Amino acid sequence: MLLYLNGAFVGFLILANILGAKLISFGDFAVLPAAVVVYICTYPITDTITEVYGKEAARKTVMAGLFTQVAALIFIYITIHLPSAPFFEFQTEFETIMGTGFRVTMASLLSFLISQNLDVTIFNKLKMKHGEKHLWVRNNVSTGVSQFVDTTIFITIAFFGTMPTTALLAMIVTQYIVKLIFAFLDTPVVYLLVKLCRREKENRHKEMMQSVS
Repeated sequence: MLLYLNGAFVGFLILANILGAKLISFGDFAVLPAAVVVYICTYPITDTITEVYGKEAARKTVMAGLFTQVAALIFIYITIHLPSAPFFEFQTEFETIMGTGFRVTMASLLSFLISQNLDVTIFNKLKMKHGEKHLWVRNNVSTGVSQFVDTTIFITIAFFGTMPTTALLAMIVTQYIVKLIFAFLDTPVVYLLVKLCRREKENRHKEMMQSVS
């Protein structure tokens, strides 16, 4: 299960980077990148890994995600600047969708690195305090705090100076509220993933004990 969780984590991150080119709106309430819908799915994964496999395994997953994002950005940059075929008519559109400004890219990577590691740290500290009880508490608290940090860092670095401070703060608040709603909704998913991972872990332990005996 750990291998599948790592694969899903990295896959969601790459997909989020691609979808970030589109802005979506929830009525007049919030305007935010479509990447948010996918990116929030990474937090239940790191929470599950921390719960079942430990803090170090979760940190390795975060670092794998960081390296993969950097590699993806490098290859996207190379692809954009490779000469287009004479009949390829969508180079401008391709650059618009796949290309990301340096400032936005750095904001994304920095907010990811800080918030994901913070999520793992808070979750692990609460697990040490509660044991296997109150999974919903550590899932929601760790995700809620780290999502606020992620949103604040990203929007501040990416857009500070390009809009009034009031608009900047409004963007942070509205995006965080949307993320928080999704974070609460993912609690049943975390419980399901933890149950599946523990079951697989127990079955593997039994198989090892039987092979030894």
